[in-house]
Amino acid sequence: MVGFIRFADNLSAWFGRAFAWLIILMAVGTGYEVFVRYVMNNPTPWALDVSFIMYGTLFMMGGAYTLSRGGHVRGDFLYRLWQPRTQAKVDLVLYILFFFPGILALIFAGWKYASRSWSYTEVSINSPAGIPIYQFKSVLVAAGLLLFVQGIAQVCRCILAIRTNEWLLAEEDVFETEDILIREADKAERDHHI
Repeated sequence: MVGFIRFADNLSAWFGRAFAWLIILMAVGTGYEVFVRYVMNNPTPWALDVSFIMYGTLFMMGGAYTLSRGGHVRGDFLYRLWQPRTQAKVDLVLYILFFFPGILALIFAGWKYASRSWSYTEVSINSPAGIPIYQFKSVLVAAGLLLFVQGIAQVCRCILAIRTNEWLLAEEDVFETEDILIREADKAERDHHI
């Protein structure tokens, strides 16, 4: 089980990191659009659609990564007070009742929308440029499959937590600035006392 959890976490992390580069492309594209619109007085017909497509792709493809790192919003005013074993039992039930049916619906509905869109090479009706969007519809299926794999890993995490009363955490690869500063301050204080 631990091997599968690590595989799913690494797969989600790889896709999350790969698609995170879209932020740079979005910034460059938006900067270009602002320049040509306000300096050159020659706006592009494609910038808005492309930014929507890139942001939507980033959002969807980052979902499994966010799930693997426990980053989704959770109303945990009671949950955080429970033992890991109790948390895992509740999570397991919620994954089975809500998560997997929702993700399966995303995959099957996404497949239907994507295959229809590919069949007539759909383009955006919101811009005069006619930006192709059929490939973007495929992101629904890809994101759903990644979330499904990561969901199985989360169920395995729940089973392990029920057995051991401890959560198997994902490897940390991103740190909040505040956490880094606190760790550095604690280290400096310890070094000062030595």
